[in-house]
Amino acid sequence: MIPLTFANIGENMVIKKIGGSPEVKKHLEAMGFVAGSDVSIINAFAGNVIVNIKQSRVAISNEMAKKIMV
Repeated sequence: MIPLTFANIGENMVIKKIGGSPEVKKHLEAMGFVAGSDVSIINAFAGNVIVNIKQSRVAISNEMAKKIMV
């Protein structure tokens, strides 16, 4: 398992675990980041990551991306 920030751009990964406080977990789950979901990084720049999750593009900070284990 590695944090999402270490995944290569364009590589399809499966979310294994969501870390962080209960509030952070709830926020990420509300955006579709749940264990078993497919996710891929579209682009990374200026401390932010744009990911493709459930046919949607979502921008999250690097700090949030570090809590998503793939």
